[in-house]
Amino acid sequence: MNLYNPAKENFTKYIFFTGKGGVGKTSIACATATNLADSGKNVLLVSTDPASNLQDVFDMSLNNKGTKIKEVPTLTVINLDPEQAAAEYKESVIAPYRGKLPESVIANMEEQLSGSCTVEIAAFNEFSDVITNEEKRKGFDYIIFDTAPTGHTLRMLQLPSAWNTFIDENTTGASCLGQLSGLEDRKEIYKEAVRTLADGTQTTHFLVSRPDETPLKEVERSSKELFDLDIKAQHLIINGVLEEYDANDTISSQLYNRQQSALKNRSQALLNLRTFFVPLRSYNMTGIDNIRNMLNTDSVSSDASNKVDTSDYKDLENLIEDMYQSKKRVIFTMGKGGVGKTTIAAQIARGLASRGVKVHLSTTDPANHLAYVNTQIEGITVSHIDEKAVLETYKKNVLDKAKKTMGDADLSYIEEDLRSPCTQEIAVFNAFAEIVAKADNEVIVIDTAPTGHTLLLLDSTQSYHKEVERTQGDINPAVQSLLPRLRNPKETEVVIVTLPETTPVFEAHRLQEDLARAGIQNKWWVVNSSLLLTDTKSPFLKAKAQSEVQWIEKVKELSNNNFAVIAWKEVVE
Repeated sequence: MNLYNPAKENFTKYIFFTGKGGVGKTSIACATATNLADSGKNVLLVSTDPASNLQDVFDMSLNNKGTKIKEVPTLTVINLDPEQAAAEYKESVIAPYRGKLPESVIANMEEQLSGSCTVEIAAFNEFSDVITNEEKRKGFDYIIFDTAPTGHTLRMLQLPSAWNTFIDENTTGASCLGQLSGLEDRKEIYKEAVRTLADGTQTTHFLVSRPDETPLKEVERSSKELFDLDIKAQHLIINGVLEEYDANDTISSQLYNRQQSALKNRSQALLNLRTFFVPLRSYNMTGIDNIRNMLNTDSVSSDASNKVDTSDYKDLENLIEDMYQSKKRVIFTMGKGGVGKTTIAAQIARGLASRGVKVHLSTTDPANHLAYVNTQIEGITVSHIDEKAVLETYKKNVLDKAKKTMGDADLSYIEEDLRSPCTQEIAVFNAFAEIVAKADNEVIVIDTAPTGHTLLLLDSTQSYHKEVERTQGDINPAVQSLLPRLRNPKETEVVIVTLPETTPVFEAHRLQEDLARAGIQNKWWVVNSSLLLTDTKSPFLKAKAQSEVQWIEKVKELSNNNFAVIAWKEVVE
């Protein structure tokens, strides 16, 4: 594992950085672009990330046309907004039907095109124009993309049947219909873009991860998806590695040991990739000086001597007491992978049980599920939703019905559509509904939930009953009562879990907006794994802790001061 140094790499024309939110891919993409531009190369940096914080990184306004960075004369930055593009694209698809179809059908079509798959297609649409543009190809030595299309998007683009218009067909079994409607005229551009992505002489993919167990498992899945699509020019960058620990500081040694254990135990598939690392930095990746220093030194850091008043920060006990006093019946913890929502759900369950409440804790995480069972806390019953098993059953039922009326080409589209994020949420929907129905007799704590988009998709007049009928043939009373219950703030609380970092907070905010769209209000937030609340004596980690303050303050604002902060722990429970 070598230190990542762009100056020593023989890069291809196109460079992609991809990874889950919060692993640092935007920072590394910016640092790479700046480093190459400083060496005299003409560089174009393009972001297609909906949660992009490029404007914060460069501390200036950016647009989708191209902005020259004053401090780096040979660097141009394009900040594409795939959500805006998705909205425009959605309207272009739906506009021909307005006034010709009932409003209920139009509303359903709008929701069908409101999911993450549509944003992915819109993003691909945007950067296809960049990657196939001959003027840009000639004008820049390197074109760097902050984020890359998912395997699901690429597979869908390669299916002939995907180009059919499914938008007004709602009986096929697809959960995210019509993303490609009306894009037939762009088919050749898409094909060229996909060819370029798979050509290792033109394009290199950098998978970005953190030195922790969950992000490493997620990046392994992404790598396999790309290999399956014949995209083999892959490298791995592990960001945020603590190079050495402070022997006089317990927190420092614990963090070092946890990271080294995760790195040592990473899979053979990841060990086979050429791997680089970027050291953990003590400062936020904002401003051109910090971006320049990211791959060189930690000389720029915040003033760790500043005292931060954490006395008004609430803890998890405050949150649990509020749940107890307000007599909530259903409690969800929600957040992106790796933020600790499963652990928080277990702690909430324990806290309520200690107050004499009868609690049912349900998880979709098989590893953590076993840990909860072993605790054998009085007052807690535990169940486990096996997402893989539920999903396979759902997919089989959908395909069995589709085979009766569809040909092989269309079935290929349905099979790919069933791999979408929405499908998994819909597949576990009935399992969630059955558990939530127990809330009359016990408090239900669940460590995840369907997104606002999925709930609205199921609630729309055209799709709701059909989605349910596909799996069991009739309407389950538990399913019928679920959404009204979730929309009742007297019964239900959604706890949003995040980390005190840029991207996790941005993504958590988008989650909050998504829930609000579905009529589900959120009161409490949890900021997990905060170094600020530890007693670290390490000057480096104290400076790192200072960088958390602005994001904790942002959560304070978003939650209307209803937030809990949890200190970093050596072992995730």
